[in-house]
Amino acid sequence: MTTASTDKLMADLRAVVRDAEELLQATAGQGSAQIKELRARAEESLGAARARLQEAGDEAREAARDIDEQVRANPWAAVGIAAAAGLLLGLLLGRK
Repeated sequence: MTTASTDKLMADLRAVVRDAEELLQATAGQGSAQIKELRARAEESLGAARARLQEAGDEAREAARDIDEQVRANPWAAVGIAAAAGLLLGLLLGRK
């Protein structure tokens, strides 16, 4: 997954969490026991999703940083690996 698509996915997930939080706030005044129970479960799930989202974003940024450091430290190795992967992919696709 590219950095741009990862960033887009993270932005979309943050928007979903934001919208769900707004929905929970809008229904705060409604008071049946079943709605209160559902709201409590939804708030718990949102909290967990928000934490996982933050954690995934941190991990993705750290992985990208590590890869960047490795490529900068070993540029010729990175070129060789990319060329080998391209050759292998070309051979596999050319077998049809």
